Amino acid sequence: MDKHPHTTHHTKSLFDIIPAKQAFWLGFGTAILSIGTLGFILLGSCVLQGDCAASVVFEDDAEDADDDDYAPSAADLAAAGAPTVPTAQGVPAVDDGDYIRGDVDAPITIIEYSDFECPYCERFHPTMEQVMEEYDGQVRWVLRNFPLSFHPNAEDAGVAAECAGQQGKFWEYGDELFANRASLGEDYYVELAGDFDLNISEFTTCYEGDEARSKVRAQATGGAAAGVTGTPGSFIIDEDGNATPIKGALPYSSVAAAIDAML
Repeated sequence: MDKHPHTTHHTKSLFDIIPAKQAFWLGFGTAILSIGTLGFILLGSCVLQGDCAASVVFEDDAEDADDDDYAPSAADLAAAGAPTVPTAQGVPAVDDGDYIRGDVDAPITIIEYSDFECPYCERFHPTMEQVMEEYDGQVRWVLRNFPLSFHPNAEDAGVAAECAGQQGKFWEYGDELFANRASLGEDYYVELAGDFDLNISEFTTCYEGDEARSKVRAQATGGAAAGVTGTPGSFIIDEDGNATPIKGALPYSSVAAAIDAML
């Protein structure tokens, strides 16, 4: 008869030996180390393969960035043959609802989707004014609304500009909206209408109605369908309807290079 009772031997795990609190932090540290190692491997892989891509930035969180940091170079596009897409594939054609700046019969059309509260649109506006001066008779400019959801005044400002346009002052009114972006608001829209001697009653009726607001939203929808994802988002279109997309507030030299490639 066996004088020694049978005993069951259990192999203790690391977590049986280490107190629970220390085990938690050990597990936490191990997880962080694993994630960091994986990220390092992925980063090293993309660097070696040369396919690491940076996101395009349009919004306020990079307002102080250089132009080339958030927008592709139109000069590079032009040098490469300016890849184009037909307007039939997305960019709504210019119609009677658009306000045209410049010669209506100009061979080059620039359609800009813009947001009156966007700092980059404000920065790009003088560039486009220079384009119109330097390419007088060769370029016509169409400005369409593309209010971004995180700009609370953008849609209303677009509606106000459309209402000013109904009284023949779209461009003058829009210029002032960009120049006074910090003042956007209903009181300012009415004040500005008065500065341009607009009929305030007609302006207010328009602003409070549905027609101009529906137009602003329809323009934004059309821009999104054409591939616009941020503002300013523009297309340089030649006489054959081929469009070169321009993303961001490019400097004048880049826009001019893209225009020259299409003339």
